[in-house]
Amino acid sequence: MPIRSVAWWARQLHDDEGSAAIEATIIVPCLIMFVCLAIAGGRIVTSGSKIDAAAQDAAREASIHRTVASAQSAAQAAAAESLNDQGMRCASISVHVDTGGLSVPVGQVGTVTVTVTCTVNLSDLLLPVVPGDKTLTSTATSVVDEYRQR
Repeated sequence: MPIRSVAWWARQLHDDEGSAAIEATIIVPCLIMFVCLAIAGGRIVTSGSKIDAAAQDAAREASIHRTVASAQSAAQAAAAESLNDQGMRCASISVHVDTGGLSVPVGQVGTVTVTVTCTVNLSDLLLPVVPGDKTLTSTATSVVDEYRQR
């Protein structure tokens, strides 16, 4: 058996061979999880703004109708159309319309309030820390013209 020098043993102890694979197996899953969390956060933020816009569209549409039934159906249709136009797909959608402002006397200001609730699907991100669904709610109010016929 040959006698090894101290320099040879030092080289063997500080050899980097194979350490890149170990670093990659530790870092790559963490990076993938970070990217997926960023995508989930972005999806929630953009979905929230799209639901805000849908609630505003629905409130405005409901405020220009004269009857409660037509205001409610118009608000439902406007919210669905707004979400569809923006490419938003909700697992479930709920539109609640408060039409109390349609019954105030002429000359007084009334308001119509619409609340849109949408469940956004996040299960396609395959992250254990992210829930499968996130329910987002937005409320918007629109003024009813005080001098229009009711």
